[in-house]
Amino acid sequence: MLKTPIGRLRFMGYFEGVSLLILVGLAMPLKYWFGFPEAVTLVGSIHGFLFVIYCFVIAYVTLKTRWKWYWPILSFIVAFIPFGNFALDPKLKHYEMSQTA
Repeated sequence: MLKTPIGRLRFMGYFEGVSLLILVGLAMPLKYWFGFPEAVTLVGSIHGFLFVIYCFVIAYVTLKTRWKWYWPILSFIVAFIPFGNFALDPKLKHYEMSQTA
């Protein structure tokens, strides 16, 4: 998976997607239901760091593979949707396979 630029994006997308799910599904309920705001501070910081790296990887892939305009935009938008990266992954995998074949 890490051998191609798109594979690296897919790999980073997993981490960014999981961090969003942990933030929304675990840290936010801990903050609002149980009065534990430190969970959002910690998980939010980690998620923010991973999101910035994910954006850099999108830029890297766009320059390296000369993507059409809609791929980087779509990759960026799905990062804001829970499970969005996981829904985009099969399309990226198909695109990756078509590029390496």
